[in-house]
Amino acid sequence: MKNNSVVTTTILVWSLVIPLTAQAAHARTDTTPDVITEQEAVAEALAGNPGIAGMQSRAEAMSHIPSQAGSLPDPVLSLNALNLPTDSFSTTQENMTQLQVGLAQSFPFPGKLGLRQQAAHHESDSARFDSDENRLATVRETRSRWWNLYYLDRALGVVQRNQMLLRQFVKIAETKYKTGQGLQSDVLLAQVELSRLLDIEIRLKASRQGHAAQLNALMNRAAQSPVKLPNQITEQLPAVPDAETLHTAAMDSRPLLASQRSRASAAGSRIVLAEKDYYPDFTLAGAYGSRNGINPATGQPRTNLTSIGLSITLPLYAGGKQAEAVEQRKAEAAREQFRLTDQIRAVDAEISTALADYRARHNQTALFRTGIIPQASQTVSSMLASYQVNKVDFLNLVRAQITLYNYETQYWKAVSAGWQAWARLEAATGKSLIREAGHE
Repeated sequence: MKNNSVVTTTILVWSLVIPLTAQAAHARTDTTPDVITEQEAVAEALAGNPGIAGMQSRAEAMSHIPSQAGSLPDPVLSLNALNLPTDSFSTTQENMTQLQVGLAQSFPFPGKLGLRQQAAHHESDSARFDSDENRLATVRETRSRWWNLYYLDRALGVVQRNQMLLRQFVKIAETKYKTGQGLQSDVLLAQVELSRLLDIEIRLKASRQGHAAQLNALMNRAAQSPVKLPNQITEQLPAVPDAETLHTAAMDSRPLLASQRSRASAAGSRIVLAEKDYYPDFTLAGAYGSRNGINPATGQPRTNLTSIGLSITLPLYAGGKQAEAVEQRKAEAAREQFRLTDQIRAVDAEISTALADYRARHNQTALFRTGIIPQASQTVSSMLASYQVNKVDFLNLVRAQITLYNYETQYWKAVSAGWQAWARLEAATGKSLIREAGHE
């Protein structure tokens, strides 16, 4: 019985001293068709997400407005019967009777059409940038959900591995109890901790189902579609990027800011357009009238007639109309500028927050990988060996194993949170940062 205990102890020691990075390096690589990488999840979300398709359709619709806004109003064709006598409705009875065809065309004051088209172009650009911003948000959310799933998979792996170790602890404790070298309370303690890990596994699996459903929704899949992630990835985080570089990149590349700048430009064009309304618009009209019958004064067929007219709008109420419209447009332009300033500040804060989070996670993962976890693993191995010769009590051994489990779980949580913060940084700046930051 004692030999069996030694063999079990040896197995445990070897299983605990394997470095975390070695476990990742020797993990099985999934090649099954349903395995989806982070890049594949993003590509699928961009291709099939209905929210993105809706924003793209809106941008497409807005792109057709500028040419409409810059076109002249449709001409008006008129067909008239003038001066018909009500006693006979004859077209030959009276000299003034005529059948008339006319055409009228309105002409806004020079410059108005161009300003309307210019404002519409800015609004169209804003819609296109809004679509790009929506794509960035979808990418960020997809990557965040993917990394949450990856963390849950790794946490489940740690839990299951610790369940196996605690089962072996139970066997060791039972062996020592049967041989009179241990206590029954050690066996019960190990069983309680094993049950606690089983409860954690249940909660982790439930959480994974929820995150998988959310990721499926982003990829336009059925909620219950299976989502399997690869077991082997590059977990090391890129180097921490420079804050000033990120802020500069956001000013140039963030669609949110570009969209607001376009709205501000559109508001500026509308101010000038409102000022143009002080000037009149014109309508040019022409008509041709056909008269039937004989002119009794000359005995000749009645002569046909033509008419030409020019209409001009008179801005007689400029004080209560045009002047107020100009003030309205100025206030709207000021509002758009304030919004732009507010969004710039919000983007700066977004970058700073994500960068601080990323820097903390970057340092935390390095500490766990190179210091805490190897040290905790060695502690468990040493305490396990000491427990076999009754130099360490079982409670401390179990506590050491639980501490190692917590550190391993925290490590994967930090890796996941670090990559999520990186995704937020890329979304906040509007561009990929891998090339700029590089890898350590």
